[in-house]
Amino acid sequence: MNLRASSDRPIGVLGAGAWGTALAQMVASDGSDVLLWAREAELVDEINSQRTNTVYLPSATLAPSITASDDLAEMAALDVLLVVTPAQHMGSVLAAMPRHPRDLVLCSKGIEAGSGRLMNQVARDAAPGSEIAVLSGPTFAHEVAAGLPAASTLACAGGEDQWDRIAPHIARAAFRPYYSDDVVGAEIGGAVKNVLAIACGVVEGLQLGQNARAALIARGYAEMLRFGEAKGARPETLTGLCGLGDLVLTCSSTSSRNFSLGKALGEGHRAEELMADRRTVAEGAHTAPVLVELAARHGIAMPIVTAVYDLLKGDDPREVVQGILSRPLKAEQDVAG
Repeated sequence: MNLRASSDRPIGVLGAGAWGTALAQMVASDGSDVLLWAREAELVDEINSQRTNTVYLPSATLAPSITASDDLAEMAALDVLLVVTPAQHMGSVLAAMPRHPRDLVLCSKGIEAGSGRLMNQVARDAAPGSEIAVLSGPTFAHEVAAGLPAASTLACAGGEDQWDRIAPHIARAAFRPYYSDDVVGAEIGGAVKNVLAIACGVVEGLQLGQNARAALIARGYAEMLRFGEAKGARPETLTGLCGLGDLVLTCSSTSSRNFSLGKALGEGHRAEELMADRRTVAEGAHTAPVLVELAARHGIAMPIVTAVYDLLKGDDPREVVQGILSRPLKAEQDVAG
């Protein structure tokens, strides 16, 4: 594969949070031009004048080929746009663009609150005419920005033709995309693992040990598979980078915003206080309620996801854990959970 994009036009990154900035830095690592959109004028000025993003990615000195902009019309003129806005705001941001690039690569992980739509459904409605792809995998922003090796699933609704257009724009020596055409599977893995990471953080906060966390990851993965099957995802997609790979990473480190939120809950902090104090978004907190609703609608047992929802509502963490442990005994592969 040619690691240089075939077009001289810059690639666009919509959203200058930690992950958006890291993706811009990764794409620019070979000297490619990147246009990075930020809503805040002061952040645009900081990126362009100081080569830093001190609020969202303070560890990085940004490449000179990254240019920041707050002009959505300028972003709309590009051919490929990585969409890295918070999941709950993706629809409104895309709808505000005067037109849309040919390829939208969705990099935000979540399910829209209220509607229950996956991000690809949100994007199709807000940007009709664009082809949708999803980039998802085990990737901490600060490591990708630092040039450490990483790999992700690049799921292309447009099949191999779309892959041929997009992959050269994002494949780099230290960043390896793997092809899939299962957009739904790639999205479900990223959305569900955020909720499960909160649960694993609670285990850490309560000091319940490594055995408990390993069991939680395995049982949580079973919930991911059940939900994915009901929504049309392929199981093999969820065994890959965007499912199991991302789950293991985010359930094991305080570098995960969702894991950190869960750890604080386990230590006795209140959810509303934690959410109000955060500049960055723990998407699992927004995804848990809608995931519980969708699971109930489809008759899917997701006790760990439900437990996270209860914690976010204010239930006592130890009582919630005891509720999980006291569930009826059953076969491990019971499809009913």
